[in-house]
Amino acid sequence: MRDVRRNLAIVVLGLAPLTGGCLAKTAFDVATAPVRVVSQGADWATTSQDEADRNRGREIRQREEHYGELQRDYEKQAERCEDGNDEACRKAIAIRREMETLSESLPR
Repeated sequence: MRDVRRNLAIVVLGLAPLTGGCLAKTAFDVATAPVRVVSQGADWATTSQDEADRNRGREIRQREEHYGELQRDYEKQAERCEDGNDEACRKAIAIRREMETLSESLPR
């Protein structure tokens, strides 16, 4: 029994240099796992300033595009209104109100 233990110890010690890198990497991975999990959670939970700026810019561009569409529709309806179309006059007024509301949220 003693010989078996001694032989096993010799084999384990002989293989240790071969697996040293693997064991060290595994120990490192286990030790740093909690830090990586917490930092990934923080990344998911927060928005960087760069992301916030991009999102804000995209939102403003979309509002400006919508304002441009409203302006074209308003001009069409105003022209039809001048030709005597009462429905076009009502639509032009509604579009103009929406444009005024939207313009308050656009940068000057």
